[in-house]
Amino acid sequence: MHEFLQIIDKTTQHTGTPRVLIVRLSAIGDCVQTFPLACAVRDHWPTAHITWVVEKVSAPLVAACNAVDRVVVVAKRFSTSFKLLRALRTQLQSTPFDFVLDPQGLTKSGLVAWLSGARRRIGFARPTSREFNPFLQTELVRSTALHRIDRYLELLCPLGIHQPQVRFGLELPPAAIATAKALATRPELRLGFAVVNPGAGWDSKRWPVERFADVARHLGTRGIPSLIVWAGQAERAMAEEIVTRSPKAAHLAPSTNLLELAAILQSASLFVSSDTGPLHLAAAVGTPCVALFGASRGNACGPYGSGHKTLQLALDESPGRKRPGTDNWAMRANGSKSVCAACDGLLTAQTGLLPTSAAA
Repeated sequence: MHEFLQIIDKTTQHTGTPRVLIVRLSAIGDCVQTFPLACAVRDHWPTAHITWVVEKVSAPLVAACNAVDRVVVVAKRFSTSFKLLRALRTQLQSTPFDFVLDPQGLTKSGLVAWLSGARRRIGFARPTSREFNPFLQTELVRSTALHRIDRYLELLCPLGIHQPQVRFGLELPPAAIATAKALATRPELRLGFAVVNPGAGWDSKRWPVERFADVARHLGTRGIPSLIVWAGQAERAMAEEIVTRSPKAAHLAPSTNLLELAAILQSASLFVSSDTGPLHLAAAVGTPCVALFGASRGNACGPYGSGHKTLQLALDESPGRKRPGTDNWAMRANGSKSVCAACDGLLTAQTGLLPTSAAA
């Protein structure tokens, strides 16, 4: 096996047909929002064998989806390596697939579908797919859905599957659950807590740190402490600033991996974040989310379902919004008061009563 090609084979009973390949390589949130596609295949064909090709960062989460039997993990820049492409082709063609589903719609994902050798390769027509992807598919679906999850499920229409039930199928390992339980026993968190995530992949998606601190202080007056999560040193600095600005109301989370984070989110009463991977992870484990949008469309890629609140007053679709240092003007259109009110609304929906002091 090539040194940059890893196989995660899970012990399952799914050894029948059809044999299905899903290609969703990145990012974390997009992979999580692809889980319902895998689950819909599993629900329709209980004995199907499902393989998923994904890049390394999201692989642990994909492996934790109970609909997936086998995970093929590739390096981020696999498409530029002839040796890795050859190894990937050999691996995928060792057991023929009945069909491939490509929700990503890029050249590199289409290339994986093509390398599989499957006679049925189902992807999206333009403009949902981009680059050379449509030329690498055998069947194209013209998407009409608004939300990304509903759009991905449209790939099943050529297979006779329409409007399947949406579920995520994320099963967390005992070690991750134990980590979350240990954290929840801390004195400041044992009566319940919210999770606040200040990070985002693009600067244009980031909400000001001082406004996250406003929300943490507001929740503190309602008797609800906030746990501030982070990944990497830059986000840790942001989290520490929120804690400093919110004495006794906000607490710094420890370093966690993705599965530990998912378990912590599952234990939380509320999650507050911009459009980023942990937001979709929180929605997948059933935690009510207050989602802030500015540089992406909240109605298309916000947390799925009715138990969440998505806030968006402006939309930045400029070509350069993904570049480092881009102005977050659209995110700043969301004010602290509206976010605090959204938090109160979701907390009230859970208990039927306003949190402590909110009724005063």
